[in-house]
Amino acid sequence: MRKLLVLALVGLAAQLVDGALGMAYGLTSSTLLLFVGVAPAAASASVHLAEIGTTLAAGVAHWRFGNVDWRVVTRIAVPGALGAFAGATFLSAISTKSAAPWMAGILFALGAYLLVRFARPLRSRTGVGTLRGRFLGPLGLVAGFVDATGGGGWGPVATPALLVSGRLAPRKVIGSVDTAEFVVAAAASIGFLIGLGSEGFLLPTVAALLVGGLIAAPIAAWLVRIVPAQLLGAAIGGVIVLSNARTLLRAGDAGPALTPAVYAVLVAGWVVALALAVRALRRARAADAALAEADAPAVAVPAGVAPAEARLAGADR
Repeated sequence: MRKLLVLALVGLAAQLVDGALGMAYGLTSSTLLLFVGVAPAAASASVHLAEIGTTLAAGVAHWRFGNVDWRVVTRIAVPGALGAFAGATFLSAISTKSAAPWMAGILFALGAYLLVRFARPLRSRTGVGTLRGRFLGPLGLVAGFVDATGGGGWGPVATPALLVSGRLAPRKVIGSVDTAEFVVAAAASIGFLIGLGSEGFLLPTVAALLVGGLIAAPIAAWLVRIVPAQLLGAAIGGVIVLSNARTLLRAGDAGPALTPAVYAVLVAGWVVALALAVRALRRARAADAALAEADAPAVAVPAGVAPAEARLAGADR
């Protein structure tokens, strides 16, 4: 019972992160499952089975709000499903001892990516044109393979690539990637079913992740309005890096003298990333305030009236 409660908290934490950032449900939940001792293949299989429910709900919601470009979904989902199926069968075929450092390495790299991305100003550009299949196909294939073998990564790989292309509005990018992820999660689950059998899915773990996610959904909607994505992304990236560094250090037989030095460097990098995220957030808010002030209508100040009184008079009109 205690373990199921912990797993429900894992699902809750992962959904909070995903709801606030629009990505990293699998990345966060897989990292935390590995941290509590779940085998790599079982962790990824259970996360993807749980994601079938969460991504279906997310896709329907995005469709109802008009956030889905179905042309992009169809062109990225099919190769994404192929990559996820291949990744699931690959992870199922290797031993747990070999899978642990492989999966930890992918998660470590994606966590480091989150640190770098959210330490910089969050900008997106929307240009003119369409996204071609020769770009979407390879992107979906790579993102799907990374997602299945790493236990997460579909959003962190696919979403930034589409945003940087500048051919699709940000809300359409997030909605299309989330909708396509349903097909990717289903394909990965089929791959794990073939490679591991039904016993490879930890159904109590899946149920606990779903329960935690359902509880966190309304909280995440509130959290995204309170906690800036800039800070949350940098904070979660550091947690993922440090958690998976432990597995990599053990796999590399790092000595007692090297381990503290590595952790010191990683913590220092995390602190720097958080400081840069705070600075970027402050600059973005200052720029928004300056733009709002520039767009505000000017209030004429009559002779003999103090500026504060003029502002009050303008507010009453």
